[in-house]
Amino acid sequence: MPSAIVKLNVGRLEPVDAMLARNKASILALVATATHALQHTPPSRAPPSRAPPSRAPLARHATEILLVDHVNLNHEKGRHDLLHAFYFDFLGFAVDPRKAANVETGKKTLWANAGIHQLHLPEGEPRAQALDGRITVSYASLDHFTEARVERARDIMGGTKFDVRPSPDGYDVRDPWGTPFVVRAGDGFADGRGAQPGAPSVPAGFSDITLNVSPDADLAGVRRFYRDVMGVDEADANLYEDSLLILNVGPTTLTFVKKPFGKARHAELGVDEDGRPTNAGIHVSMYVADLGACYDRAAALGLGFVNYRFKRRALDRAEALDQCMFRVLDVVDPENPSAGPIVQVEHEIRSCVKPDGSKYKSCPLSEVP
Repeated sequence: MPSAIVKLNVGRLEPVDAMLARNKASILALVATATHALQHTPPSRAPPSRAPPSRAPLARHATEILLVDHVNLNHEKGRHDLLHAFYFDFLGFAVDPRKAANVETGKKTLWANAGIHQLHLPEGEPRAQALDGRITVSYASLDHFTEARVERARDIMGGTKFDVRPSPDGYDVRDPWGTPFVVRAGDGFADGRGAQPGAPSVPAGFSDITLNVSPDADLAGVRRFYRDVMGVDEADANLYEDSLLILNVGPTTLTFVKKPFGKARHAELGVDEDGRPTNAGIHVSMYVADLGACYDRAAALGLGFVNYRFKRRALDRAEALDQCMFRVLDVVDPENPSAGPIVQVEHEIRSCVKPDGSKYKSCPLSEVP
């Protein structure tokens, strides 16, 4: 299978050769991953994709994405014991104090902090989901992963899909429901722009979040989506071929890689009791510099998505600014939107500031750019 790299510098500038050298191990690992079909969770329903009318390409804008801050991933209802064993004991994430009450009751959503990043871990209904991709978690060293800790994890999570295997620079790991993680040490990853609240975590943060796409996905179109809708400047994008797409978001990379076969699935679409659209699949949250401008570009392509699974909703631009967020589900080629979505993955797009200019309470950045 031909390999390819699209690099989008988002939030900082870095020479291409330096980026490639810094991420060589990650890129090689991603290419290796693409030769295997990763486990995925099929959607409960797949309604017809929306296909907005064709429009001329949008104007290009300066870099907008500041931070990819969390991934939302369902866990198995009633199994806080496995969440604690894997995320907090084994990986060393910190419990976010904003969900401390749920720790006490052993029910509902937990937030697991890793530096400036998070996993949001709500209950499935009742099943868990496995990410169709992988998350690379970076550590200063592997001292946390003692032989006793590894063996304890195997004992506690035996009979689940938990797995841990040594790799040249850490471990390849799966959580109890099959989501792949890469544990890496010594890669120099750090994002000193802020941190999630509460106790410090053992890991420094997420150095990469990878999402798989289907073999026939047009990654050049995905690149244009991030350029024209999310505001990534074309001058900061380098396209080699159409199998691997890497976006630099500060020191973290957001990566899209083609599977060798099988359809990639990130959405679980349905309706609520009132017939309104829902998505029980994963979502990726990111902060942008200008929420209003980003909303306008998405709205011009008919991409706004309201997920009635969540209480915070943005039905129009005014509500997006008031709620400091809006959502997009369909990643389309802005130059051919009538072709429909290249991939469906929910984006929760957030603002660092409220309409009055004050900082939005959930933004983990110490200073608003």
